[in-house]
Amino acid sequence: MRAQHPAAPRNTAARPPALELDGRRPLSAATVQAVAALCDRAEDQVGGAMTVHVTGAPHDAWSSGLDVTLVTKWERALRRLERLPVVTVAVARGDCGGTALDAFLAADVRVAAPDTRLLVPRAATATWPGMAGYRLVQLAGAARARKAVLFGLPIGAAQALALGIVDEVAEDPSTAVAAAADLAGGLSGKEMAIRRQLMFDATTTSFEDALGAHLAACDRTLRQAAEDGTGTS
Repeated sequence: MRAQHPAAPRNTAARPPALELDGRRPLSAATVQAVAALCDRAEDQVGGAMTVHVTGAPHDAWSSGLDVTLVTKWERALRRLERLPVVTVAVARGDCGGTALDAFLAADVRVAAPDTRLLVPRAATATWPGMAGYRLVQLAGAARARKAVLFGLPIGAAQALALGIVDEVAEDPSTAVAAAADLAGGLSGKEMAIRRQLMFDATTTSFEDALGAHLAACDRTLRQAAEDGTGTS
């Protein structure tokens, strides 16, 4: 039986998995456990969507108590979040940095309130070199993410939308969350996770190397359709 951390949401049939992260709080083992508990719940459900609400950015000297072991566990938790067999929706409000920014960038669908600002926090003598910088570059490109990654300049909601970092800016993010859940309706979580991985690999893999994985996925889909007697449309 999986242990449930007090910060994790309760497991109820009426409510899809959800979590709130406050980027003002320093990274801790409890934060890692809360994300792990959310992933446990998401992996237990069949398809559908889960939501992460994020806000807050760390203050100066926020990284003074960290060690690389904890940071490694956090990055692994985020990678697990990023690969879940469900649609992940992140909703951002206000300034978002630290753990809030990390989780926001790892989601499939990213929704921001108009007052959102994405911030790569500073640590010691430069910006924090975590994987948020990597994800920003993957989403927006090195040239357009340069000032945020190197200097910690904030990315406002409108700019993030133009750069493709944010999918939608909404006064009422709950409407966008509901729309994302509708998109996930009827999709196989396991199959969606495969499509996501193929998409990730497309940025770093040659056509020739990617072809085998895509053909294997096509074969899997055709076999499933034949077994179900549904064919393809």
